[in-house]
Amino acid sequence: MPRDTPEPGDSAPRDTATADAAVPAEKTTPTGESRLALVRRARKMYRELSELYPDAHAELNFTTPLELLVATILSAQCTDKRVNQVTPALFARYPDAEAYASARREDLEEMIRPTGFFRAKANSLLGLGQALCERHGGEVPGNLADLVKLPGVGRKTANVLLGNAFDVPGITVDTHFGRLVRRFGWTDEQDPVKVEHAIGELFPPKDWTMLSHRVVWHGRRVCHARRPACGACVLAHWCPSFGEGPTDEATATKLLRMRSFA
Repeated sequence: MPRDTPEPGDSAPRDTATADAAVPAEKTTPTGESRLALVRRARKMYRELSELYPDAHAELNFTTPLELLVATILSAQCTDKRVNQVTPALFARYPDAEAYASARREDLEEMIRPTGFFRAKANSLLGLGQALCERHGGEVPGNLADLVKLPGVGRKTANVLLGNAFDVPGITVDTHFGRLVRRFGWTDEQDPVKVEHAIGELFPPKDWTMLSHRVVWHGRRVCHARRPACGACVLAHWCPSFGEGPTDEATATKLLRMRSFA
């Protein structure tokens, strides 16, 4: 028989809509798996990458924060190998921020011409030298807020510098990184800043810099844009995009580029 009053031990009446609203909904994942499953899968994949590329590092040659900052600016729309061919003479001629600030434009443009877009890059380097001298005493700042205010320095470049010159954890979202994390089903975001934040939620900060290197190395060596070497990939078991490239091991192995890009 229906009861008009609750018996002892009954739960108190509740407003279902209000109670449900108080519980945050779990974020949807690109693959439809649970959030916990995504985190576990992503970290298993990263452990495999760590074993495959234990010595992954930035493939731009540098010895100081300024050299890395300049090299990273030059690497836009250019290979690291080409940048590394240009920078020894460039670094020798322009050893500090003051040298860039007072550089003769024509000379600077001629030295960096092989990297492409040399006029725009020369503008960035001249402005960078002047800004460093005027705002930071000629030194490269070691924080994101100041770095992104410098000419030619966006969030990606700033994270490269922080992670590799200052040991400040950061995720660098370049073309390779964005392509792979979407293939891996770690995120479906397209905007680099949103990708950075989404991947940052899957891993502890201590892993961010090396994660960036190892994902990029995998993109250059195995998970190519047009024909990923799926059949020779150590991540095949966990990758939702397995099959985008040849799955036959012999065919896939021929696509591997396990070499340095420096």
